[in-house]
Amino acid sequence: MKVVATEKAPKALGPYSQGYVHNGIFYSAGQIPINPATDAIEAETIEEQADQVCRNLGAVLEAAGTSYENVLKTTCFLADMGDFAAFNEVYAKYFTSKPARSCVAVKTLPKNVKCEIELIAAVNE
Repeated sequence: MKVVATEKAPKALGPYSQGYVHNGIFYSAGQIPINPATDAIEAETIEEQADQVCRNLGAVLEAAGTSYENVLKTTCFLADMGDFAAFNEVYAKYFTSKPARSCVAVKTLPKNVKCEIELIAAVNE
């Protein structure tokens, strides 16, 4: 197994890694809208937060040696299902290959953010 770590995405908030590559598959930890340059949550709207989450995921995908085109599955967590349509608008700009997806509403996310995404992607090792 290969640990994936990059300073271009937020560091882990607890005892976990940004991701792992194993047998040609990348498994990411969930990303929330922390700006890795400031280590702070600056985005306020669901659209801004979803965009920051996707930029963070792009950084860990790159560090893993893969890209959005190779994403197989995502799991999306929303603090408010009322944000579903606005979240999808941003999500669709990044996940153009339309990977398999689950999207659920949760009671609370870390740091009280509005969204979090984790993913699984193929890697050409």
